[in-house]
Formats: sequence, C-alpha cells, structure tokens
Amino acid sequence: MPEVNRQRIEPGPGQESVWDYPRPPRIEDVDEKVKVVFGGVTLAYTNRAKRVLETSHPPVYYIPQDDIQMEFLIPSERTSLCEWKGRARYYDIATEDEITGEKKFEPNAAWCYPNPVPEFSDLRDYVAFYPSKMDACWVGGEKVGAQEGDFYGGWITSNIVGPFKGAPGTWGW
Repeated sequence: MPEVNRQRIEPGPGQESVWDYPRPPRIEDVDEKVKVVFGGVTLAYTNRAKRVLETSHPPVYYIPQDDIQMEFLIPSERTSLCEWKGRARYYDIATEDEITGEKKFEPNAAWCYPNPVPEFSDLRDYVAFYPSKMDACWVGGEKVGAQEGDFYGGWITSNIVGPFKGAPGTWGW
C-alpha cells in the first residue's frame, strides 16, 4: 500500500484544518443553509443544522428531523456504536423522481443517535447523510465533496483542509 501523506496542510485565510479539531469531538451550530438531494427529491433543507468536529475528520452535518422529508427514510437493521456519541441507527433511502418517475434506493445512507450519551444529547432527533450516497449535498450554497471510505461520512468544503482520515492507508491514524 502506498504511503499516505500525514502532514497537516496549513489552512489559508478563512480555512480550517481538521487537525485543529478536538478529540473528543464537539458539536457546533451551523449558520449556513444545508441541503441534501437524492433521487430528484430534496430530502432536507435547513438553517438549523449542527456539525460534529473531530480530529482528522471533515465535519459531519446533522439535520433536524423536522427539516427532513422523513417519509423517504426507512429504518434499516444496521446499528453501530460510536465511542463518543453512543449507538447509531441507520436509514435506507427510497425515492421516486417526481418528473421522470425513476425510483432510487440506497441502503444505510443516513444515520441518527436516538439515545445519544448525555454529552451529545443535542444530536437527538437529528439525522446525518453520507454525501457520497446522495446526488448532492450543499453547505452555504457550496456543493460538498465526500470523505473517502464512507465510514465517517464527512462533508468536505473548500474551507476545510486535511489530510483526512478515511482513505486507504489512514486507518492507523
């Protein structure tokens, strides 16, 4: 396996380095509009998102369920355990494009913490989406890139610099 660059990229003006994010992670309110589109449907649109910041990871954006078309999210059997936030529950997503009639399905494409640990109780009733599994996700009008590997589900914007954990060869970081 090729050597992966672990050198912190120095952030420019208006940028953040994921290597300056804390461990354990912290939650921040997001002042910008956040939008998620899948299968020709705007699943979520909000100005009340939260982001979780953790060392070496691009932020993960969480959207309140009140701002999500929850009828397109189907609880799946998958769960996982986060050492910081608690047990996650996943959703499959199924849509039908209103114009073309095309049906689209993506398993385990979003997750939530129905009963997070007390330190992360602000995430209760919020859902995160894997940007790599969506048609597109936006923060403040900027289309985001997906964190490699899909394990963490980070959203990469132009103001975030790495390198980012998740790509092959980074699991030991």
